[in-house]
Amino acid sequence: MSAHCMLTGARPGFGNKISHSHRRTPRRFDPNIQTKRYWLPGEGRHVRLRLSTKGIKTVDAIGVEAAVARIRARGVKV
Repeated sequence: MSAHCMLTGARPGFGNKISHSHRRTPRRFDPNIQTKRYWLPGEGRHVRLRLSTKGIKTVDAIGVEAAVARIRARGVKV
């Protein structure tokens, strides 16, 4: 599965690695994706979300119910 956040939609960025001799080779900047398990009281079950660290902070701020609603609004199955 590709490295992307279910909540924020953060995906890998692409660029070049530049060596000391200034040769360029392609590289990827992956977001810091973590798998986190949350209790969803409205449905009486746990959900496992693949979130970036910024997404985890967002869930802490707005709550898991609102975060899952945003994820479902983006069309991602939870």
